[in-house]
Amino acid sequence: MTQALEELTGKLLQAARSAGADAADAMVTRGTSLSIDVRKGVLEQAERAEGVDLGLRVFIGRRSAIVSASDQRDRTIAEMATRAVAMAREAPEDPYSGLADPDQLAGEVDIDALQLADPDEEPSPQALQEEALRAEAAALAVKGISQVDASSAGYGANEVHFAATNGFSGGYRRTSRGLSCVAITGTGTAMERDYDGDSRIFQSDLRSPEDIGSSAAERTLARSGARKPPTGQFPVLFDERVASSLIGHLLMAANGASIARGASWLRDALGEAVLPKGMTLLEDPHRPRVSGSRPFDAEGLATQARKIVDDGVLTGWTLDLANARKLGMTSTANAGRGVSSGPSPSTWNVTLTEGTASRADLIRDMGTGLLVTSMIGSTINPNTGDYSRGAAGLWVENGEITHAVNECTIAGNLRDMLRGLVAANDARPHLSRVVPSLLVPGMTLAGT
Repeated sequence: MTQALEELTGKLLQAARSAGADAADAMVTRGTSLSIDVRKGVLEQAERAEGVDLGLRVFIGRRSAIVSASDQRDRTIAEMATRAVAMAREAPEDPYSGLADPDQLAGEVDIDALQLADPDEEPSPQALQEEALRAEAAALAVKGISQVDASSAGYGANEVHFAATNGFSGGYRRTSRGLSCVAITGTGTAMERDYDGDSRIFQSDLRSPEDIGSSAAERTLARSGARKPPTGQFPVLFDERVASSLIGHLLMAANGASIARGASWLRDALGEAVLPKGMTLLEDPHRPRVSGSRPFDAEGLATQARKIVDDGVLTGWTLDLANARKLGMTSTANAGRGVSSGPSPSTWNVTLTEGTASRADLIRDMGTGLLVTSMIGSTINPNTGDYSRGAAGLWVENGEITHAVNECTIAGNLRDMLRGLVAANDARPHLSRVVPSLLVPGMTLAGT
């Protein structure tokens, strides 16, 4: 029998009280996923998964424990609570753990305004297969493409409900639609590949299969004849596809858990310039039809817009309740969690201030350097911000793209890199991280 998620969280909390817990919170999720892969015009793989997962966190004073299961039976719920309470009694005390106070909890929220779920029916496997085949055909129709490594279409729907003994209870449903294509050109050691894809909440917002397939092909052909770049100091332009990774490093360094551990190169930078003047990094968890939007966090606090960086200056940390208490601050309502893990600080949607120049303008003005379109591996020192990554892309000579580049390493220090950024105006507004192409005026390239 299918049980309502709110009913299941209620049963979990009641079982926790009956087992002797002083306080508890519960999270239940119900998910469906469907993915289709095609290759050479035929179905290669089809997968469908459905499931319900239950998570229970209990408190005995300042001691806590978490258990999870995928069985909805009352007997299992009772056993979960008994085991969680027994575990909590043996756990070490944490003076910073605990639920939110009732006056901290989110009130009434307009979940419908966020448009987190497509009301249309789940697509059939045949419809997904047709989309994947169309993307593959579009890629293969471009002269120079030798094969398509993978063309995939997928759908997902997930419901979540969270409740706690402090009185909070809330939930919502989220859907996703995705389509991607990976094209290949050349053979043997001269083989190159690239991809394109799109992911949206609403099917009607998804780009067409033909657009995705042909774009994947064009990107692949641009990488033909790739060779190593020279070694030295050059400007590096991070293409919009990969530029958000730079902002991701800043967000990680401003994460309250890292700050509380003292393991962040930004630990002493509060109130200091970390981006160029005029550049703001805004978090907004209430953007409609965006994957990172949510009405409340995983501790029941109302999410809200905030400026992580304002006019270049770092204004605060990303905090959940426990890390806020450790630092003597207030939670920013950024707690994220799964059913089998406790809350930890997580960032929702972020938008970086765009520049006025186009990507083409920055390529023209950078002179000679590297346009990075993909990266592999990562060596980031969390304490110093020293940065080193494998990269591939396009070489720019005298303001013009001349040839493809691969097998190189780019290195620098994140403090210097971020403070010298020059932003283009090409960010995609539907993404959870709206970040344009970003130019770093000087980095070390290691090629030949």
